[in-house]
Amino acid sequence: MRLSLTFTHCLEKVFHSRNAPQISQINTLSGLSNEIVSWQGVYCLHPTGNETRRELRYRLEGPLAEYISVRQVQSVPSHFPCYAETDENYLRTEPGLFPDPLAPVTDCRFFAGTHYYGSLWLTLTPPSTPVAGGDSPLTLTLSDVATDEVLASATLTLHIVPAVLPPQTLLHTEWLHSDCLADYYRLEVFSPEYWLAVRNFVRSAVNSGVNMLLTPIFTPPLDTAIGGERTTVQLVGVQQSTQGYRFDFQRLAQWVDLAQEEGIEHFEIAPLFTQWGAAHAPKIMVEVEGQLRPLFGWHTDAHAQEYQQFLQALLPALTGWFRDRQLQQRVWFHISDEPTLENIAAYQRASMTLRPLLAGFHTFDALSDYAFYQQGLVETPVAATDHIEPFIENRVPGLWAYYCCVQKTEVANRFFAQPSARNRILGIQLYLYDITGFLHWGFNFYNSGHSREKLDPYAVTDCRNAFPSGDAFVVYPGDNREPVESLRLRVLHQGLQDMRALQLLESLTDRAAVEALIEQELGMRITFKHYPHQADPLLRLREAVNKRIEALL
Repeated sequence: MRLSLTFTHCLEKVFHSRNAPQISQINTLSGLSNEIVSWQGVYCLHPTGNETRRELRYRLEGPLAEYISVRQVQSVPSHFPCYAETDENYLRTEPGLFPDPLAPVTDCRFFAGTHYYGSLWLTLTPPSTPVAGGDSPLTLTLSDVATDEVLASATLTLHIVPAVLPPQTLLHTEWLHSDCLADYYRLEVFSPEYWLAVRNFVRSAVNSGVNMLLTPIFTPPLDTAIGGERTTVQLVGVQQSTQGYRFDFQRLAQWVDLAQEEGIEHFEIAPLFTQWGAAHAPKIMVEVEGQLRPLFGWHTDAHAQEYQQFLQALLPALTGWFRDRQLQQRVWFHISDEPTLENIAAYQRASMTLRPLLAGFHTFDALSDYAFYQQGLVETPVAATDHIEPFIENRVPGLWAYYCCVQKTEVANRFFAQPSARNRILGIQLYLYDITGFLHWGFNFYNSGHSREKLDPYAVTDCRNAFPSGDAFVVYPGDNREPVESLRLRVLHQGLQDMRALQLLESLTDRAAVEALIEQELGMRITFKHYPHQADPLLRLREAVNKRIEALL
């Protein structure tokens, strides 16, 4: 039995294959003293007979070993890895197994299959007190559980730059779908177990650079078939009587308190009109004569007098509640998600209705057409990255960006089938163009397209051929209602840390010097559509940034 083991960087994707991956071996790695740093140990068991697997034990040795977690990269299937239209910046375009979930390793033991390559994901998470600067050797040893025989080892020098990343200024929301947690874990909504699951997933999001939380005052009218509905997770209680409406914000208070305890700073209110056109009201459960029923929903014209009167009662009460909690500048409202020019008139009516009721609060929406902003219909545009140029050219203040499944060519994204460098480059782009916020719709969406089915995301990763695998979620549901991170989430967060490192270097030098360094190391002027497709330039740039920072201390 022979075991190979090699350290490589976090931007490699090691597929379940008999063929040796063409990876870059590393023996040094650097990061700032409060930075989360990840890399991989690539292994393969080469047996002499017909053995199919063996249980291995890992051991870490070094001054920083206690701060390093080890997880096994597992593979999941994709029936739909990409659209027919792609570009050259994909790893694979055929269905198959893709490396993604980072499975926890219990008691330092894991099974490795023979003949096929796999990897361990190592993550250095510094303690709250920053670790000392300088070089720290680290050795990973793999041994046979049955015999205690040492089979392989690999050594790496971790260099800690004695400086700290500045706090993240980027506003960042990844939509957390709490109904999917209730559905997958079979939890009663608002039970203690439900709140625990929500807390665990919020904590994971915050640890990955998310600081804004989608807040379902009503069940979000997102990716729902016309006439269909999702599991009710409505936070605001509503009663209707002959005197009008009464509102109960007790569960909203519980949500906000939980989120703030875990580090959330901003709250994103789920849209008050349906997606793709603002034609209907979301599902709103209302107690009428002691009976709870969906008073509003797909059967409700968004502009009907009954719903308009409801909003005129709700929004003063809701905004007053947020003001009482000193959250006015930290709450963001949506009108309708992803409107198009075909339904600009409906969106205009919805915007004109809501914005006077939301005076003093932020409003924003994801869109692709500059006309919505140009006509004053959107206060803060969240521009699709493949349509962001006119927003940048016109110097839109406070500009946000987003991508989803539609952004399949040219721009950054995080599909299974795309290289990790295409995911990580986003941080550099956000820095260069002074983007205020980044939005993505899929932190943990575990339904099929239009929410017609509830799915197991380990078995179906593409929402039943609705979206390319990697679009709908970046965490998996794990044991004990804890999330299992994907390697894509870790890489995305590394990109956000790159952004913060660039900001630190700018504070020590100036903007022009940092932009010149980026162009020099990446070999081109970076736009949202023009950037290097290989990992090496990104890694080289980050090492250069770290060296410059250390030299200036």
